[in-house]
Amino acid sequence: MPEAYIVDAVRTPVGRGRAGGALAGVHPADLGARVLSALMERSGADPGAVEDVVFGCVDALGPQSGDIARTAWLAAGLPEHVPGVTVDRQCGSGQQAVHFAAQAVLAGTADLVVAGGVQSMSAVPIGAAMRAGQALAQADGRDPGGPGAEGPFSGSLGWRDRYGDAPVSQFAGAEMIARDWGLTRRELEDYAAESHRRAVRAADEGRFLREVAPVGGVAVDEGPRRNTSPERMAGLPVLVPGGVHTAATASQVTDGAAALLIAGERALEEHGLVPRARIHHMSALGEDPIRMLSAPIPATARALDRCGMAIGDMDAIEVNEAFAAVVLAWLKETGADPERVNPNGGAIALGHPLGATGARLMVTLLHELERTGGRWGLQTMCEGGGQANVTVIERVGGRQGPKSPRG
Repeated sequence: MPEAYIVDAVRTPVGRGRAGGALAGVHPADLGARVLSALMERSGADPGAVEDVVFGCVDALGPQSGDIARTAWLAAGLPEHVPGVTVDRQCGSGQQAVHFAAQAVLAGTADLVVAGGVQSMSAVPIGAAMRAGQALAQADGRDPGGPGAEGPFSGSLGWRDRYGDAPVSQFAGAEMIARDWGLTRRELEDYAAESHRRAVRAADEGRFLREVAPVGGVAVDEGPRRNTSPERMAGLPVLVPGGVHTAATASQVTDGAAALLIAGERALEEHGLVPRARIHHMSALGEDPIRMLSAPIPATARALDRCGMAIGDMDAIEVNEAFAAVVLAWLKETGADPERVNPNGGAIALGHPLGATGARLMVTLLHELERTGGRWGLQTMCEGGGQANVTVIERVGGRQGPKSPRG
């Protein structure tokens, strides 16, 4: 049976996605180009042997439009004959890019593929694509309140017949999760403070040094706060009236990029590449699109069942911290050891550059397994539309854990 391996993995530092942010002056194509150049240099792979570049990106407008996977590859000065494709599974786009790359290798249609993602939220604000319909309607004289003008759900009779007029909002979804799992504001703030503490510790101990490719003079993540605490967070206003989440318990708006080199066995042999991990399982699952952010719970359960594994088999786990409630509800349902989940902090501290985060988490997961000598790693994240991706990877070499059939 063919295998898909991770040969190398790299990310940029993550900058605050606003004017004055550390990476705000970097064009998204150049941000993507930085990790692509670093990936090729570090892996020693021949760029001309790469058969495709699959990148995640959300809100592919303006400087992120025109297939940024292709644009970033060319901006890096890499061979013109290598194509690129940009994918959008909302917040899971970078993780889905890894899945598509690995699936091409497993299917035998490619031997060497680059996967990753890029997002400049300082250049293209979150939700810009959803708001674009209204601007387009105004520009050509149509009713700016007409069907579809305010977003992908507005005016859809089929959507309204199925889901009514319930608001489709990540903020509302986070509050639904907090309510359904009985989570208090103090629990969310305690979790958020711990995310910052872990991210600061990881930076101080140099855990991110091997995975980060500096951009210009920027070499460290901009988001982690040393002086934050639940008490400081308690004074912030809630995001939704009557809710429990604040900006402090939600992911930070940021800029960043990440990339991984995925190879099959033939490519390893032909190009003398050394694998660092094997991709053991890939899946995606949908759930309630109104609650939106709870899909990682059933998706994880199904992935583990398919693998014939238990959550306790995982040595390191990354669950995207879109909101604190997402991870806390997932922890309650899975019974995972909190010390193994986001051990170096998550998006609350490090930020969530939408289309890049799925790849960024995979880069960090791989390096954490190598740092600790762990064997198995699991990654999952909530996504717009009520979806979740799950990936299980096995670090190649070192300490051996439980045997498992392929998932």
